[in-house]
Amino acid sequence: MIILQQENQPRSSRIDYLRKKIDNKDYLYEGIQRIAQILSDELLDIPQGGAWYERQRKGRK
Repeated sequence: MIILQQENQPRSSRIDYLRKKIDNKDYLYEGIQRIAQILSDELLDIPQGGAWYERQRKGRK
């Protein structure tokens, strides 16, 4: 039981951090704008845009 509480402690603080960020209207607005930009790039088939580019930019496959 003690081990589980210690493992959950960092997650709890991370969840609290994310909850505070999501309450910020500017943070949500920027996230929505970024999603809209990625979807637009994908729909318009713009090179160097969209989800593929976003994954490459972040070092993902």
